[in-house]
Amino acid sequence: MLARLKKYIPKSVFQAYHFGLAQASAILSRWPSKKLIVIGVTGTNGKSSTTQFIAQLLTELGATVGYTTTAGFSVAGKQIENRMKMTMPGRFYLQKLIAHMKNVGCEYAIIETSSQGIDQYRHLGINYDLVVFTNLTPEHIEAHGGFTPYKEAKGKLFAHLMQRSHKTIHGKRIPKVSVINSDDEHADYFAGFRADRHVSYSWEAEAGEGMISAKLVGREMNPSNPGVDVMVNGKATKLPLIAGFQHKNALAAIASVYGLGFALEDVLKAAKKMTPLAGRFESINQGQDFHVIVDYAYEPYAIEALLDSVEELQVKRVIGVHGSAGGGRDVGRRYKIGHLAAGREDLVIVTNEDPYDEDPRKIIEDVARGARDGGMVEGEDLFLIDDRQEAIDRAIAMAQPGDAVLLTAKGNEPVMAVAGGKKIPWSDKKAAQKALKKAGYAK
Repeated sequence: MLARLKKYIPKSVFQAYHFGLAQASAILSRWPSKKLIVIGVTGTNGKSSTTQFIAQLLTELGATVGYTTTAGFSVAGKQIENRMKMTMPGRFYLQKLIAHMKNVGCEYAIIETSSQGIDQYRHLGINYDLVVFTNLTPEHIEAHGGFTPYKEAKGKLFAHLMQRSHKTIHGKRIPKVSVINSDDEHADYFAGFRADRHVSYSWEAEAGEGMISAKLVGREMNPSNPGVDVMVNGKATKLPLIAGFQHKNALAAIASVYGLGFALEDVLKAAKKMTPLAGRFESINQGQDFHVIVDYAYEPYAIEALLDSVEELQVKRVIGVHGSAGGGRDVGRRYKIGHLAAGREDLVIVTNEDPYDEDPRKIIEDVARGARDGGMVEGEDLFLIDDRQEAIDRAIAMAQPGDAVLLTAKGNEPVMAVAGGKKIPWSDKKAAQKALKKAGYAK
């Protein structure tokens, strides 16, 4: 109903509606964000992983933490599924969740903060103390009307940081801090917003001067099983994470916790205890002689980063299972996904991801067109399978020793969004386990 009304009601009316809800939800929950330290994480990719890594570090350092992400919620160590198919929950739910975090003793709340959530003022009733910029790539731009409005939506979070009063918690004045990925070409834009302190992080390269008041530079040294040995500002640590793209997210988390005032030596010691995240380069092993990897990557940039990490495994062939979300969202990326897969994978299976109310077959054909233009031939190295379980079954049945099967886009999401607003139970991990068992690899 609301989606149909949007066609006839001016955008300004909806903005006033969202603004009013943001204020009302914070008032009804008694502004809970004023009573604990709040971290906001934004960017195109890596938001959920960075949020969870920050939580891991703070917990290892003795803090009680709550967080909200696309991948799920957590309150003082208790996990809650995110079945909403939303990065930022609705304002009333989000404010109640922050209040619950405060009531059970959380000292920190980490909020994965999306551009669409910002456009709908979901951040407005939250008093952030530290905000993190991971990266910016041209995704999600259709909903914003272009790349510049998309970037500016992210920028509103950084402007918001200093628009809210400083807190005093346990007699200590909490500074306002921004954490910037200086490897990203848009870093200067986000570093240009006021903050009490700017912290940059980078792999290999020194950050530009700008307004940066502290720099963390990471360098990968030697592979370590599992993970990699690294140096951060000349101090050694180990990141027990396999995928290369996770190392950047881990460094973002290290910079964030350092920005909160923890000693770098203590943060790097805590980093050694980091653990891999569910649905993020998650390996499914039931004794088979090939890799099966579940990953949330659903955008070209993220899929490319995933493939870069798979290359490091030195596999024989890559079998990719791909799809694209429906509902008219980011239609342009469908062709890009198919074309990218054709260029870097040996066998490609296109299937359903989250069709919503759009014709699932049309989405599949849109992705497949990119693969065909990339040189793939249907029935030889390209396969179109509507049912996602059947697609995963086929991928695993085709796998040979030394291959890698990549199940992309869903990660650890517990539902699939289909027509009529329905969300049906789904798990790529369980689907992979079922397919492996069918192929003779019992758990």
